[in-house]
Amino acid sequence: MFRQVCSSRLLQLTPTRICVIKPSALGDVVQTLPLLPVLKSRFPGARISWVVNRELADLVNGHPCVDEVLLFDRRGGWREWSRLLSELASRRFDLTFDLQGLLRTGVMTLATRAPIRVGLQTAREGASLTTNCVIPDTSKSIPAHARLWRVAEVLGHGDAEKQTQIVVSNVDRDWAANALAGLPRPIIAVHPGARWETKRWPVEKFASLMERGLRAWRGSAIILGSRSEQPDADRLQQELSVLLSDSSPILNLAGHTTLKQLTALLQRVDTVVSNDSGPMHLAAGLGIPTLGLFTCTSAARSGPGGPQHELVSTTVPCAASYCKKCPNRGADYQACLEELNVERVWTAFQRLMVSNRIVADSKIARAA
Repeated sequence: MFRQVCSSRLLQLTPTRICVIKPSALGDVVQTLPLLPVLKSRFPGARISWVVNRELADLVNGHPCVDEVLLFDRRGGWREWSRLLSELASRRFDLTFDLQGLLRTGVMTLATRAPIRVGLQTAREGASLTTNCVIPDTSKSIPAHARLWRVAEVLGHGDAEKQTQIVVSNVDRDWAANALAGLPRPIIAVHPGARWETKRWPVEKFASLMERGLRAWRGSAIILGSRSEQPDADRLQQELSVLLSDSSPILNLAGHTTLKQLTALLQRVDTVVSNDSGPMHLAAGLGIPTLGLFTCTSAARSGPGGPQHELVSTTVPCAASYCKKCPNRGADYQACLEELNVERVWTAFQRLMVSNRIVADSKIARAA
């Protein structure tokens, strides 16, 4: 009964000020972006504000459907936190969407004082107590990308095209074009990093996989990552250089790109190979065929949607445990990383390259 009332209330609304609360993480923000054109289409007269972590603001800045970006700084202390809550209270929002569902976003939701405060069934840490409208069929059993799209469906726009728009300047486009100038295709972007240690497929396996691909398809590799991921990126570059004897171009840009530059780069590559991470979701959202590797997370729950991608998962009993650190010891310690072997990923890599017509079947045959 409550679910039906929630849906009908949203359909009857004519808000003038809407707040979207989705501060993090990179992949989650990317998967939420397609809702913006839906909100603007459903409520064309409304002013839309988005609360986002300061370091991720470039994903939203400049979007034609966003009127205001409100910055959240987790390291800003009480003064910064108080400033944000005051801003939220002063805007007099009519409708708020808490699409994060954590304690801090629940506090933000209350601060908006919106009469309609919408949340998802996955809310935790008491965040569900701050909403008065829950989107149905948004439990953890629903894939994340589909769970967020349920907002569009409830608003009557479920058939709309999903648009992941990130506004990139001409300066950033020119930077990316110059960075990739002269590189032979296919250009394969590889991201060997991830925040959780249980998500990081071993660098030596990435190197072995990329050696096969570059030998078979005579393309180029660009290595991506944040500043904190530079050590793994540097190791991958070193190992690939030894394996290939400098026969294929390898460009290591880890730690040297802004989010806008990363977006501009991804728009120019042919495919992406990545752990389950923000850059993986960014690439997939931009429509780039992506090979995603899943160990401690579930490809079904956390992977991007779309037939152009290949998602490969480990098969150990504790797969998809969502543990940031491996709880096992002895021979079972990080067994998921060992079990996901290069051969299985290579098979998926070949499928992705052929099905997306990046390489021909004849090249795959020679590679085998």
